[in-house]
Amino acid sequence: MKKLLVFLILLIGYQSAQAQLFSKERLRNRENFDDQLFTYGYFLGLNYYDFKFDYNEHQKNDVLVKENMGFNVGLIGDMRLNNYMNLRLEPGVTFVKRGVAFPAISESVFEKSGNHRTVTSTYIHLPLLVKFSTKRLNNFKPFIEAGVSTSVNLSSNQNNSDDNYSREFRMKTNTYYWEIGFGVDLYLYYFKFTPSVRGVFAMSNELVPDNHPGSEYTGGIDRMQSRGIFINFKFQ
Repeated sequence: MKKLLVFLILLIGYQSAQAQLFSKERLRNRENFDDQLFTYGYFLGLNYYDFKFDYNEHQKNDVLVKENMGFNVGLIGDMRLNNYMNLRLEPGVTFVKRGVAFPAISESVFEKSGNHRTVTSTYIHLPLLVKFSTKRLNNFKPFIEAGVSTSVNLSSNQNNSDDNYSREFRMKTNTYYWEIGFGVDLYLYYFKFTPSVRGVFAMSNELVPDNHPGSEYTGGIDRMQSRGIFINFKFQ
């Protein structure tokens, strides 16, 4: 699904570029849109998250992660820096669902609390990005973007006293990320439409370990970090 969506976005951009570059039509939509100091909009999109685990010498088997497609929605605030650079703030809400399995759990522990966890997260996501664009070609302008972000996980259970032995998988509330992506601005008659793809990579450890340091669930894990792909469709 992830590869299919990326392919469709690239195909849309390619077909638009072909039409803009080789057609005799040179009508420019939203001619002065990029001359504004501030512009605003909103976005809708999909996400695809998993976890990256780093282990210590006590871990016998890797933790297994099952990814699921999620949903994003948010707002866009854009400040023009010059003809080729923009500073963007894109606050949004991200709904994420992942499955986690601990294959090294002993039979006695498995019977009591099992080895599977469903991790449902609702993030308030706050990215600050710098957008680097090419020169506009008729109604088409590709770009890359990069920046940093933070999120608040409303479903973290960080302060819950129960742990995996009570079937509670705990994550920290605040996380920090770096982000990089690409996309294309398409200037339509009434608005600017922007499909984009962006990678999101956590820099901080999100795991809240179990209360017992030798836990069969988290005792062998040094770090756990989220990684995700955003496929957003923006309207300005």
